[in-house]
Amino acid sequence: MSQNEIQSSVAALAALPGISEKVDAAREACTQLRWHNALRRRIPEAAAESRVRGARASGELDGARLSVEIVRDLMRGAVTWHDDPDPVEQVMRGVLAATAETERLGPVVLNAPMQALARLHTAAAAGLVPDDELGRPRKDGEDSREFLEISPAPSAAEARDRLQRVVELLAGAASLPVPIVAAVAHAEIITARPFTRGNGVVARAVERAVIQAGGLDPTGVAVPEVGHGAGGGPAYFGGLTAYVRGDAAGVGLWLAHSCDAIVAGAQEGERIADAVLAGRLS
Repeated sequence: MSQNEIQSSVAALAALPGISEKVDAAREACTQLRWHNALRRRIPEAAAESRVRGARASGELDGARLSVEIVRDLMRGAVTWHDDPDPVEQVMRGVLAATAETERLGPVVLNAPMQALARLHTAAAAGLVPDDELGRPRKDGEDSREFLEISPAPSAAEARDRLQRVVELLAGAASLPVPIVAAVAHAEIITARPFTRGNGVVARAVERAVIQAGGLDPTGVAVPEVGHGAGGGPAYFGGLTAYVRGDAAGVGLWLAHSCDAIVAGAQEGERIADAVLAGRLS
């Protein structure tokens, strides 16, 4: 599928019933966040806290739970990891590293998407997979056992093909609605599971990076991961399951959920900005 065909297909998704209104709501929420008083001079402080809360929520969606206080201390280096980390710490190391990497990606996620994906996967899966599996898609014969509750992972060849479509989508994102690009990239990575491990962490980090680099939330203060994890995540996994079906209703359900997650993430960003103004972040 050519880049033009991918762009046309994704553009058509915005015309699904109710989706344009959801996209508008996501844009409005991010615009409102952008004009918060705290973000006139204190964006770095607020964005750092966004990554803290985003990493915590992303880890929880992968079954790894740590308090926001511990995540904050880990991300700023106030505490260190155990020498012999338990399974939760192993996952959270990757989550924190990948979420932190989104700050450094900037426009790379749209200008050089494959490089961005490699960097995010290397961060997310270091210590979880052999070094020769880091930063590259699955080879023939390699499998992923993640998200089996949604569907079995496709073959490595199909996964690589779908990942290439994600790359083409991101490279041509300038002419497409950012909430739709972010949602489709997120869902396609999880549907394809191009990596042996770390697919969910990479997908959520890509979404965060696209939302910022695409200009929807240039401050990086919105926390879409919190939106996805609202209520413990049933809507998140349900939306992904619907997307994997591939029909218009299922894809529309996921797109609506993703736009709602951006709205909730922008609202979480406003709470962060309020806390920055009030000096409540420790």
